Amino acid sequence: MADKITPRSEDFSQWYQDLVLQARLADYSPVKGCMVIRPNGYSIWEQIQKDLNRRIQETGARNAYFPLFIPESFLKKEAEHVEGFAPQCAVVTYAGAKDLEEKLIVRPTSETIINSMFAKWIQSYRDLPMMINQWANVVRWEMRTRLFLRTTEFLWQEGHTCHATHEEAEDESRKMLRVYADFAEEVLAMPVLPGQKSESEKFAGALRTYSIEAMMQDKKALQAGTSHNLSTHFAKAFDTGFLDKDGKQKSVHQTSWGVSTRLIGGMIMTHSDDRGLVLPPRLAATHIVIVPILGNAATRAKMVEAAEELKVKIQLAAQASSLPYTVGVLIDRDETKQAGWKFHEYELTGIPIRIELGPRDLEKGQVVVVRRDTLMKEFISVESAPDLVIRGLAAMQKELLERARAFRDANTFRVEDYSDFKPRIESGGFFVGPWCQSKVCEEKVKEETKATLRCLPLNENHEPTREMNSCFICGAGAGQVQAVFARSY
Repeated sequence: MADKITPRSEDFSQWYQDLVLQARLADYSPVKGCMVIRPNGYSIWEQIQKDLNRRIQETGARNAYFPLFIPESFLKKEAEHVEGFAPQCAVVTYAGAKDLEEKLIVRPTSETIINSMFAKWIQSYRDLPMMINQWANVVRWEMRTRLFLRTTEFLWQEGHTCHATHEEAEDESRKMLRVYADFAEEVLAMPVLPGQKSESEKFAGALRTYSIEAMMQDKKALQAGTSHNLSTHFAKAFDTGFLDKDGKQKSVHQTSWGVSTRLIGGMIMTHSDDRGLVLPPRLAATHIVIVPILGNAATRAKMVEAAEELKVKIQLAAQASSLPYTVGVLIDRDETKQAGWKFHEYELTGIPIRIELGPRDLEKGQVVVVRRDTLMKEFISVESAPDLVIRGLAAMQKELLERARAFRDANTFRVEDYSDFKPRIESGGFFVGPWCQSKVCEEKVKEETKATLRCLPLNENHEPTREMNSCFICGAGAGQVQAVFARSY
């Protein structure tokens, strides 16, 4: 049995670390700052890949793969880009028993090397739009790391698209923001706030950056995904052009967008409790575990047979349901461990529903059903169990999102005055108020409160929401937009 998990109320950071290690989601690598994703954690990433990959391909993007190593000269072509990533780059200078003629950068992101190929592949407007996605690893030399949330090497997907016009690129960047927001809420059950990043917080080399921001249980913000309108910045640096319908040579307009294994950390901190992982059913490989209380030799075969019959009925009920995934059902036949140990183990690792089946339950024609998020025990008949547990999975997915949204909304506050904001930020939460779009005000908040401008919420026209009131930081009365400030990961 695993060691005790530090309570969230005592030390949220330690609770998170304990949970990730004890639920066997990931472990620390011998390489400082890197992580080993264990099967329990990688299974979650596979579910993320499976669902999100479908959504990405439905937008028209196709998967490809590009090299891990990028010539240093490529980064230098885009000055703003290299300035933004220079402190995080890992550089290869020696290989094959000799010094390299040109240094190689270990991929921090792939805009530059993908653009070098776009420049070869795109000649005419007929080649547009070109939409590529890759599932890959990247390396960013982080000084302070935390499993899943921020590691030197991590897994992600990065999409890169080329379009004929600014309008098409802007539509694409906003479309992917909606894809990420829908995915986060429908699959991770993690409510997110879509918005535009400030000039100070946008991606290096981008015209405009959009993000989805989530609130964790400690009331800090987590940037869960980003989508960038790159305009023609990279295209001009790499001479990525096309002959348009009017016979003129033009630069393509580009986007890039991505999410990473950070989503796993966000999901953990949104839903889990002091007993361990609470896993939304749409991220589970095993949704239901049946634990027969095997008893003595005389009852053992009978209990296993009853569990197998119940498994078949549950699978048939799942097939007849509208659940958007195949329900995994496991029977625990292990005779070497006590039932109490097994219950603790499945709560720790986040199996959504546990069914307990003992000899006395069998005599009464009932089972005990425990949903992981509520931990409430229900005694229900064997006949009704299959339909009820399938409905329970759907209810759990829905209620996890509702609970997380209610928590976020209860900890989102309107702010009009900086002197009121400064002490309140100590307790965490999202603070929404008018901002004059001055970098000076933005930096003042960061320096004095350690809070950052998370995003500018978008209105129905997908533009930053305008404000009538004066900037809550400096009192200026012109050019205000609504801004969300919070402390973050």
